[in-house]
Amino acid sequence: MDRTIDSKRALMLAVGAATLVAIGPSFPSSVAARSMRCAPASKGTIEAQFKRFNDSWQTHDPGKVTALFLPDAVLLATVSNKPRTTHTEIRDYFDHFLLSRPIAKIDTSTVQVDCNTASRVGTWTIALTDPKTHKKTDVHARYSFLYKFERGQWWIKHLHSSLMPETGASAH
Repeated sequence: MDRTIDSKRALMLAVGAATLVAIGPSFPSSVAARSMRCAPASKGTIEAQFKRFNDSWQTHDPGKVTALFLPDAVLLATVSNKPRTTHTEIRDYFDHFLLSRPIAKIDTSTVQVDCNTASRVGTWTIALTDPKTHKKTDVHARYSFLYKFERGQWWIKHLHSSLMPETGASAH
């Protein structure tokens, strides 16, 4: 009889342990997800973030542009080989980049929205003006903005922009 009870206990413990293994890792995150408040967001909300960003470029104030980024944001910029991972580095990039009076225009866009995070990826054209010659050049690039809702507003968590690898007749 003792042996039967021990076998039943062992079986119950094994089933209980298997259940904990199966649901354990997801349980805390599902509780956190239910308790997290998701900011109201739509495709339009995220598209408005680009307008805010582009408008900040028009001020020619690197501090205003940098202020749109989270403190731990990453900038992989169109015309720089250096990853920028601090506000000081991001500001340094815009100190120089804004001298060319950039104006961006979205060419293609895909927006995805989740709870307090969003992405906008696509292609854009950035009009640049050489500060010395005043010659205008259009730069065609791909972009990825990752946004995070924190402290009551949307912030740039990550921005990557890179020149289009193919241009003109060779592009497909």
